Amino acid sequence: MKKVVLAYSGGLDTTFCALHLSKDLGYEVHAVLVNTGGFSKEELETVESRAKSLGIASFKILEVVDTYYQEVIKYLVFGNVLKNQTYPLSVSAERILQAKSLAEYAKSIGAKAVAHGSTGAGNDQVRFDMIFQTIVPDIEIITPIRDLKLSRQEEIEYLKKHGVSMNFEKAAYSINKGIWGTSVGGKETLTSSEYLPEEAWPTQVTETDPKEIKLTFVQGELKGVNGETFENPVDAIQKVQAMAAPYGIGRDIHVGDTIIGIKGRVGFEAAGPLIIIKGHQLLEKHTLTKWQLFWKNQQAEFYGNHLHEGHYLDPVMRNLEAFMASTQQFVSGDVKVLLQPYRFTLIGIESDHDLMSSKFGSYGEMNKGYTGEDVKGFTRILGNQTAIFHKVNSTDD
Repeated sequence: MKKVVLAYSGGLDTTFCALHLSKDLGYEVHAVLVNTGGFSKEELETVESRAKSLGIASFKILEVVDTYYQEVIKYLVFGNVLKNQTYPLSVSAERILQAKSLAEYAKSIGAKAVAHGSTGAGNDQVRFDMIFQTIVPDIEIITPIRDLKLSRQEEIEYLKKHGVSMNFEKAAYSINKGIWGTSVGGKETLTSSEYLPEEAWPTQVTETDPKEIKLTFVQGELKGVNGETFENPVDAIQKVQAMAAPYGIGRDIHVGDTIIGIKGRVGFEAAGPLIIIKGHQLLEKHTLTKWQLFWKNQQAEFYGNHLHEGHYLDPVMRNLEAFMASTQQFVSGDVKVLLQPYRFTLIGIESDHDLMSSKFGSYGEMNKGYTGEDVKGFTRILGNQTAIFHKVNSTDD
């Protein structure tokens, strides 16, 4: 029997794939869950139990949370990356690391094929395939859901026919959990007008009293929350997520252009990522110069789009990462954030590197670094070319 490594999450699509690959296609299935931080210990045990009940050859969990942060998330924070000013790339970012880890694992066990449960209408199929064809170009790529053009209802009927027991009502929604947010897809996101119902959101609202929290950044990385210091930023991210998610913060529906050229919608909840990105961005507004902010924004937008479309292995990404990292030298300080149901407010920052220092002047009130005569001369020179243009090209009415 030929070995196939299957990207397995325990959801509807990958459960179908595991059964189909072994029973219908005769493969020796090695299911691999690449944990990017979205599973509790209990959830991992449940996924493992389900996988083994399908009669597969093996089940493996690859822990890549720290690698995910160091190789991807860190730069998404440095760049304040939000796709279409909305979406923190919760799924697209983790798919890159999952595909990379799966490809390396497939090589290590001598697999002849890799498989994933992507449909033929989304971005994930491109991300997985691009990474696989680069790292393991000689291995076959199998995509049952895409190739068979299956609907979720058809998958459910297949699994019921083979005696698979799972929460099929919950399976009506496609949930992808990771440390950088959770995506939610369902019948509502297939429309342009419907919103996800309350029960579709993985985290329910249980906190209603306002709460102020303090985020501490050190050279652009989140290293403290409410005075507690974390050596590993991953722990700080999880702390913010645990505090903010019960407020229902970070829920939204992202609308964007897919890699394959169609419009798509996906729900997501990402309380921690959104608060961290917006807090970091506010701190940068105070600590970076105008042109640092301008050029970093241009390059970060390209970086986010290139990552979103699966081009993580393009060497230009390493160049952009080096640039973004170089801008973070003085991005250190505290950011105060107020949490409230369904929203958060950035209160302000405190930093030794704050360029809004009162010793140089107060905007709209008083300046200390120049005189009124200085401004008159500066303004005349600044507007000189515009004035010349209008004098040369003026016409008498």
